[in-house]
Amino acid sequence: MDLKQRKATPLIQVRGLHKAFKKGGTKILALKGIDLIVQRGERVAISGASGAGKTTLLHILGTLDRPSQGEVLYQGVDIFSRPEGTLAALRNRDIGFVFQFYNLLPEFNALENTMMPALIRGMGKEEAQQQAEEILTEVGLKDRMRHKPGELSGGEQQRVAVARALVLHPALLLADEPTGNLDSKTGERIIRLIFSLNRAKGVTLIIVTHNEALARRFPRQILLADGRMV
Repeated sequence: MDLKQRKATPLIQVRGLHKAFKKGGTKILALKGIDLIVQRGERVAISGASGAGKTTLLHILGTLDRPSQGEVLYQGVDIFSRPEGTLAALRNRDIGFVFQFYNLLPEFNALENTMMPALIRGMGKEEAQQQAEEILTEVGLKDRMRHKPGELSGGEQQRVAVARALVLHPALLLADEPTGNLDSKTGERIIRLIFSLNRAKGVTLIIVTHNEALARRFPRQILLADGRMV
């Protein structure tokens, strides 16, 4: 695929997506025939009640889980037809994740946590540190880089998580309730930060939230109910 075709191809295409789990011998259908197209640079909010399938869908889009049926095309390629090693490389290279509970490593400081994806990729320590310092400065943590998570506020920890997700300049940022563990003022700062990075870097943003007011601030909103788009 040449550059012109690549730009014309949607970043994500989901076709007939189903996901089933077994719980106590009972089959639970978490997703029931999802069809979805997400273009490059879009800001998309996925909302719905607890148990609607929001996080399951996000995890499949991020290749953290596999569908039971259906296809997920990333830049025109059926990603789940590829081996697990290829998926791991895709996650590291092209996808950033931000979770509600930060998932920072407590024994490492903010700079070291942010460097981690670059080091996993095999980047040299000096280059990884330079990129981590740049993104931490962008998210307003220039003076907090040497602090460990336990020495940072909830909002600062979430900013570290955002920096870590973006340190390798991914095409796609997935956020699962990124403000759910924060007070309203701090949560607003995080959302403004994510929006500004979307505009400045062109990163595609997909966020899961149960907060209807937050979802309405996104140009595109998807409502899930009982595993279906409504």
